[in-house]
Amino acid sequence: QVHLVESGGGLVQAGGSLRLSCTASGPISSTYLMGWFRQAPGEEREFVAAITWNGGITYSADPVKGRVTISSENAKNTVILQMSNLRPEETAVYYCAVKQDIIIVSEVLAMRESWYDSWGQGTQVTVSS
Repeated sequence: QVHLVESGGGLVQAGGSLRLSCTASGPISSTYLMGWFRQAPGEEREFVAAITWNGGITYSADPVKGRVTISSENAKNTVILQMSNLRPEETAVYYCAVKQDIIIVSEVLAMRESWYDSWGQGTQVTVSS
């Protein structure tokens, strides 16, 4: 089973930037989509961004559009999420997830938690005001 490990979380001031990484290890298909979600205290988990294995297709949620860059290092099975101009309300645990053997992909699917096969343990991001 594929194992996902997130890194790069921590404390950042409002207006600052953050770089999160997610690396997959174990058996992973040659065609996959990796997504980032986040869950703030007392809130439901929400979609942030996603990217296909080759970086050819990316999606990002409206609240982060223009402030987020997602990129893929396919050879390393690693996806990078860079966020800028962070806000205190974006304090959350950030999770990465992977959907393998994709035949069809769409923004609707990428935003759906239940579509993904495996999840990481999450990394805490705290944005101070």
